[in-house]
Amino acid sequence: MTKNSKILQDLHGRNHNYLRISLTERCNLRCTYCMPATGIPLSPKSHIMSFDEIYTIAKTFVKHGVTKIRLTGGEPLARKDAHIILEKLASLPVELAITTNAVTIEKHIDTLKTCGIKHINVSLDSLNAEKFKKITRRNYFEKVYSNILLLIDNGFNVKVNVVLIKDFNDDEIVDFIHLTKTLPINIQFIEFMPFDGNKWDLRKMVSYKTIMETVYKGFLNNDVNRLVDAPNDTSKNYKIKGYKGSFAIISSVTNPFCDSCNRLRLTANGQLKNCLFSSAESDLLTTLREGKSIEPIIKKATHAKFKVRGGMDTLEKLQEPKLHSKNRSMITIGG
Repeated sequence: MTKNSKILQDLHGRNHNYLRISLTERCNLRCTYCMPATGIPLSPKSHIMSFDEIYTIAKTFVKHGVTKIRLTGGEPLARKDAHIILEKLASLPVELAITTNAVTIEKHIDTLKTCGIKHINVSLDSLNAEKFKKITRRNYFEKVYSNILLLIDNGFNVKVNVVLIKDFNDDEIVDFIHLTKTLPINIQFIEFMPFDGNKWDLRKMVSYKTIMETVYKGFLNNDVNRLVDAPNDTSKNYKIKGYKGSFAIISSVTNPFCDSCNRLRLTANGQLKNCLFSSAESDLLTTLREGKSIEPIIKKATHAKFKVRGGMDTLEKLQEPKLHSKNRSMITIGG
């Protein structure tokens, strides 16, 4: 098969040139929206992709048109061989990026630079140390915040991911945007999404509309500038006049961006997911270990992708627990 075979094009005409690879199910935080309070049963080590298997699968996707790979987790840098994975993937003709909680990222600065990684997303859901501790169940706020500044000082393009939850951190929207006054960062406000074990409730979600209402209360209307979104962008981007940075809203629930979706996901145990919301998975790792071609599986999984949110094309369907509870916990999908 070659690029011309279009195994990465679904039946709705969407081409998928962006692969997100989860390196591990393990994490040094325990975020409430990502992991159930009771924890999760981890896949046996033998079921997790080795660095060679990650590279081989990634190379196949690149062969068929993937131009961007983002590494996720769990916490991707929690893997002891993360530096090897980064170095091997950096040899492919792709843009390589990473999403991290930044708890230990200071140890990896040199590797990230050597591998040409420029774009780093950092999860930070509160600017209040006590709230941070409550949502992550860990006391690492000062370390994460200082590491964000360290990344900026080292010339990385930093996006800060903020999952908004009503009556918890929605009162910090303006405070987060104020960070962009002096810091060249992009704050990404993310609507709270349903996954197995995270006790999702539509009433806990802070919608795109509500976020913007809050923005216009905190800033003069003429100072809030709508930016031009990049092709296939998942976010709606804005900038406050005169500020160094910008902010964005990822409205997967109330305003899904499915029409332009170009993403596929590979879990740490080698399962291909064609949509974040889909409970369907396709086993690439077993087939690879059997010495067989994974290309037919990739093609079938991509072609089977629903037009909208794994088939949950209305808020009513999204609120049906039987539909979204069959999906994994977010930590085992990859952020």
